[in-house]
Amino acid sequence: MSVLSLIREEFNSYTHHDQLFKELIRNFFKEFLEVFFPEVYEYLDFHSVKPLSEEVFTDLHEGDARRLDIVIETKIKGQDSLVIIHIEPQSSKQNHFHERMYLYFSLLYNKYRKPIIPIAIYTYEETLEPNEYKMEFPYFKVLTFHFLTLHLKKKNWREYIRSDNPVAAALLSKMGYNEYERIEVKKEFLKMLVRMELTPAKQRLIYGFFERYLKLNEKEEEVLMEEIKQLEDADKILEIPISYEEKGIQKGIQKGIQKGIQKGIQKVALEMLKEGFPIDTISKLTHLEKHEIEDMKKSL
Repeated sequence: MSVLSLIREEFNSYTHHDQLFKELIRNFFKEFLEVFFPEVYEYLDFHSVKPLSEEVFTDLHEGDARRLDIVIETKIKGQDSLVIIHIEPQSSKQNHFHERMYLYFSLLYNKYRKPIIPIAIYTYEETLEPNEYKMEFPYFKVLTFHFLTLHLKKKNWREYIRSDNPVAAALLSKMGYNEYERIEVKKEFLKMLVRMELTPAKQRLIYGFFERYLKLNEKEEEVLMEEIKQLEDADKILEIPISYEEKGIQKGIQKGIQKGIQKGIQKVALEMLKEGFPIDTISKLTHLEKHEIEDMKKSL
């Protein structure tokens, strides 16, 4: 059994939607643009990617402080000019979201004075969402602000299963599929995960993201296991974390086999530290206390 399978299934519930998207895109920024925004991908130089400090702005409509987690600076290909990419995941419908995108654009530009490519990721079942914000009068158009959009529910998951793109694999769980396709979606995801040969830490991130949004029930898992056994790469698939193994770990916990499980979790945490994951994210994915992870970091 893979060390990764020792992370408990319930840990995924501690990781919030925005944080998951933040870590997924920060760790696979180039791959995200390559698969979903190839025109932007071809425009950028990825040798100088730099995540900017997390920006906190006040939402004028909601009155809440909003943190822009995905703000990345890089160069334009063949030039010394810098450009900023702001990516905003949106998990529920908000009537003023398009205006908020313009607000964030304005605040970022006011601070950095650099060209900005704004991108919105819609992850809910809405078919028509604006990709622009207008300010105009009957006699005068003040401005029209456009932003790029990714409507995941509109994407056909089958179009991405031949790629070896880790972001595409993770986001299969948020694409458009029917209930009867759930088992097949996970089977294809596992096949992708095996082909990509990611580090343990990155594999944990991709698998944890997928499982957060597409979790099979016990009967579905049994059907999946029978189908996997018929595949040529069945042995490799069975080495990565799968739900029925994690459920077995849960039973083991209830029987008091905590010590061995804890060691497995700590090994994964160490791998994630080596990969440069933030302590907060590791804590959420493994449920270890932050001070434990800090001690582990000092020992590296």
